[in-house]
Amino acid sequence: MKMHLLTFGDHLQDPVTGHTTTVAERHRGIIESAVAAESAGFDGVNIGEHHAGEFVSVSPPVTLAAIAERTTDLRLGTAVTLLANLDPLRAAEDYAVLDIISGGRAEMVVGRGNLFPHTYELFGQSLDDSRRLFEENVELVLRLWTEESVTWSGSSRPTLHDVTLQPRPLQRPHPPLWIGGGGSPETAQLAARLGLPLALPSGFSEPGRFKPVVKAYKDAFTSTTSQPTIGACWHVHVAKTTQQARERWEPRFRAYHNWFGEIVKRQNPSFSTSDLDFEWSLTEGSAIAGSPEEVIDRLGRLSAALEVDTNLIYLDSGGMPQAETLDMIELIGQEVLPKLR
Repeated sequence: MKMHLLTFGDHLQDPVTGHTTTVAERHRGIIESAVAAESAGFDGVNIGEHHAGEFVSVSPPVTLAAIAERTTDLRLGTAVTLLANLDPLRAAEDYAVLDIISGGRAEMVVGRGNLFPHTYELFGQSLDDSRRLFEENVELVLRLWTEESVTWSGSSRPTLHDVTLQPRPLQRPHPPLWIGGGGSPETAQLAARLGLPLALPSGFSEPGRFKPVVKAYKDAFTSTTSQPTIGACWHVHVAKTTQQARERWEPRFRAYHNWFGEIVKRQNPSFSTSDLDFEWSLTEGSAIAGSPEEVIDRLGRLSAALEVDTNLIYLDSGGMPQAETLDMIELIGQEVLPKLR
């Protein structure tokens, strides 16, 4: 089982202390956490992408390049790259450069980001075109990374004539691309058809709802050059004792849950939100809080249920102080990771 550090870069006031970091401090904290994660034995780091919102993470390849210069083995991924909105040629170039300067450690997890329709408005696109744009762009990025000369036409960007991507990514012939999603069978079918790993999304609902998606993905996977691979995202908080973990995390997780629901509700008025049931989240939902032993047990059971190969854990949401995030990374490295491998 692999473990990655996950962050979406939310920027909230800490409901416990009342302190709010600056945007610069938030970015610096993400970089420092990634460096600590490598020292603790994590396999990778994944950084989200959002635009014109309350999240600070708008340019993952820039942040990941900074992390690349301070690490040697950590996989450097996104969570997710909004590939339906980006120019696929420029995205292929950006992550090829990241792959080059990191010595072949880049991983791009791509998704449609349909939960935030304002992103499509920002880029002059229609949400109705998201699936077509996404699938076109995924296939073009793959061609640019793997073929020496690409001639292509489609609706997402101007036509390409005999284009050779420069620089070439180091990780060839198997490109470091994941399909992110799980809300529709089409996403699973796309990942399976292209022989790519599937990353299930972060959320607050019951994880079992992704079982049909995992089954559809594995049933349709026919590649003979790669293996089906599942990644999953979890909200996690660990402390020396279960009581300490729950008491320390509940106000921050509650603040993040409510804030996130308000953002989505503003953009999707029909989206239904509900008050956080903290106990349900920790027993039936996608949240994990407790002692190292409890985290090991619950993460193991969730991973088995969804056949997960790589777990992405979100530690720094809801205004979590940087010092406490670093403490959790160290504790996971000492008492969780050795027992999960």
